[in-house]
Amino acid sequence: ITVAEADDLIDRAARKGVKLVASPGQMLFRHNQRIRELIQEGALGRLAWTAVGAAFGAYHENESVRKGDDPLTNVDPSWYFRKPGGGPLYDMTVYGLHAMTGVLGPAKRVTALSGVGLKEREFRGQMVPCDTDDNTVMLLDFGNTLFGFVYGTFAGSPFAFGAPSYFGTQGAIEGNKMNGQPLEYPGIEVAREKGESALLPHVVGPHQGREEAHVYEDVMQLVDWVREGKPAVPTAEHARHVIDIIESAYRSAETGLAQDLRTTF
Repeated sequence: ITVAEADDLIDRAARKGVKLVASPGQMLFRHNQRIRELIQEGALGRLAWTAVGAAFGAYHENESVRKGDDPLTNVDPSWYFRKPGGGPLYDMTVYGLHAMTGVLGPAKRVTALSGVGLKEREFRGQMVPCDTDDNTVMLLDFGNTLFGFVYGTFAGSPFAFGAPSYFGTQGAIEGNKMNGQPLEYPGIEVAREKGESALLPHVVGPHQGREEAHVYEDVMQLVDWVREGKPAVPTAEHARHVIDIIESAYRSAETGLAQDLRTTF
């Protein structure tokens, strides 16, 4: 959850010849690849700003793995609301940040406001203390006056989960639509019927109906690299940059100062 930890993992992997793959692999999704192509081709003209985010709501208290009576279906979600690794940025906004930076490239600077909005939550009749930030808004500077608005909050999400919107002089991409019309790319019919994960390289057959199949794909990226020598698309360096954004946003909120990002990919 820190750049220092990411540096350590990347350095150890390099020294030992170990393969290291990041999750979530948002640039494995065909719609994100197509969005990157369109923007690079100038389909939106001069880009002005981009936005993405996510909200906790009561999602974790109501997940299917938390409503039963056995250890596999009454998993305690308390850690999502505690330091050091909890909060919506590390848990949910991370998806949108991987997509946004995968499409646009690395950011250069971040400034943010952040704090704890809900001091406690209820789970199975017990009150859970909450001490990690659950209400964060940040501004990213990508350079060349291209700015990003990013949030992770306990309530309210005007943008689709994990799907950044991009706005330019010649139009906008919002979710899977460009200027109000559905994006077109190979396999779009399957994606409409079964979801975007159904187009991932290894998500075939019974895996297409599996919950959070994208995680299986991330694992298989590592398997392919180990067995076939095929480097994975989701790199550790990309993930480290996203961690840099989150860690620097918290530091900006604490200090009241914009923070330069020191990582790239």
